[in-house]
Amino acid sequence: MSKLKIYEPAMCCETGVCGVDADAVLITFTADIEWLKKQGVSVERFNLAQEPAAFISDTKIKAEINEKGETCLPLLMFEDRIISRGCYPDRSQLTALTGLDTSTLISDSPVIESQTDCGCGSCSC
Repeated sequence: MSKLKIYEPAMCCETGVCGVDADAVLITFTADIEWLKKQGVSVERFNLAQEPAAFISDTKIKAEINEKGETCLPLLMFEDRIISRGCYPDRSQLTALTGLDTSTLISDSPVIESQTDCGCGSCSC
């Protein structure tokens, strides 16, 4: 099974729905991650505030943070290689970055699509 690890900045929750203002990007990304799981991808999410040990125990992640600081978060690692840094990729980007075969994808209705560009300007998606 393919494995995606997501290293996120410090925040109160991964869904973006806590607090007064819900973060639409995180809500969409969370839905897209659930969709990825339906495609057979194993997903692990790590929050810097709640699981700091995960960030220092992986040498690649630790090196990225030491070199670039927290601005490289979120960092997405797929099969032991960094595939995205500094933004949350949308569903089509996740599909391409994880190499999913588009002819065998399971769709869900309604399809939640996020913006086509992460919008962060420094995205390496």
